[in-house]
Amino acid sequence: MLHTLSNGLRIVHSYDANTAMVAVNVLYNVGSRDESRHLTGIAHLFEHLMFGGSANVPSFDGALQAAGGKSNAWTGDDFTNFYETLPAANLDTALWLESDRMLAVDLSEHSLEVQRAVVIEEFKQQCLDRPYGDLMHHLRRIAYAESHPYSWPVIGLEPDHIARVTRADAVNWFEGHYAPGNAVLAISGHVDFDTACKAAEEWFADVPARPVAPRAAVNPGFPEADIIETVTGDVPYPLVVVAFPMSSYGTPEYFAADTITDLLAVGRSSRFRTGLVVGEGKGVLSEADASIIGCEMPGLLLLTARVADNDDALISRTRELLIEYARRLAEPGNLSERELRRCLNNFESNFRFSNMDYRSKATNLATAVMHGESLEHDLDVRLALTPADIRKAAADIFVRPSATVVYRPEQ
Repeated sequence: MLHTLSNGLRIVHSYDANTAMVAVNVLYNVGSRDESRHLTGIAHLFEHLMFGGSANVPSFDGALQAAGGKSNAWTGDDFTNFYETLPAANLDTALWLESDRMLAVDLSEHSLEVQRAVVIEEFKQQCLDRPYGDLMHHLRRIAYAESHPYSWPVIGLEPDHIARVTRADAVNWFEGHYAPGNAVLAISGHVDFDTACKAAEEWFADVPARPVAPRAAVNPGFPEADIIETVTGDVPYPLVVVAFPMSSYGTPEYFAADTITDLLAVGRSSRFRTGLVVGEGKGVLSEADASIIGCEMPGLLLLTARVADNDDALISRTRELLIEYARRLAEPGNLSERELRRCLNNFESNFRFSNMDYRSKATNLATAVMHGESLEHDLDVRLALTPADIRKAAADIFVRPSATVVYRPEQ
């Protein structure tokens, strides 16, 4: 059920009698796509700043833990998400904490200094000190136009950008994006709709509406011809990643593309496993995967493989095999109704189980409302897919110019 406050905050609710807990999820319509290339990583930095206290809460985690709760968050290309789980009797504590930081998060110089240091260290650990950690820096750079916000990863281009974020930058980010009208509040668990709405009104109604910074529509600037870039690093084996442009979320091609990656790489009977890892690709590659970077703007379909040896011929053959197996889905009669139904049944099973969990359901509900959809819209669209739909999407996607990164061990 859905309710909207006068300040624009949308509230969605789900009752679950099978738990004594409640999940509170606040999804903001802001992510790294709202950054500029000269100051990247601020969306992720701000996720950390939101835990640094607020006008009436010196310690967010301290107050939540005292109420028996725990929290976490994530930042993506398009959205930033915060969630808490705690006993349903303490729902007011979570709503108090979320409303207070939506009203006035602590953006003092001290809080900014602390969180900058934390995020810079995270950047070093994830991107500089880990094998293949900068893979997405290379892939996104060659797959997108330099001006496009998807041309850098969510964590940012470099630590120096994070170090340069000023208090004025943080204030502008908060005022331009962390407004009630730019958010969805989801409450799922052992609390009824009327109680949830009354509590949300009590805690969020006095948060003033604020204008939201506009988003520019940017041409992705996908490659006009195949690009293959080789990079080296302290990695154990060669990795090949081929990226094909795909349509944005909500389009028919998006759901078909996501299903294509499931057909290729999900489960022991997937095409990559049976045909490449233990089939004709045995001895050439030892692992293969397929996935999407699914976004609100056009994204990427990725074909990934670990090569058996650091050999030029094997690396070249690996790339050929990945593309060849993907393109087979475009051939008439190559995909049976039975194989597609098995894939979609697996997706439906995962979907159903995911929404049995009150915390996951809160996140899924918030995302659905942000998209203006029902919770089951994604599932309904996928279950309606036919082999002809998959064949058409594969025929369209896998003839487009691709961007390939070959990540090799240093010689």
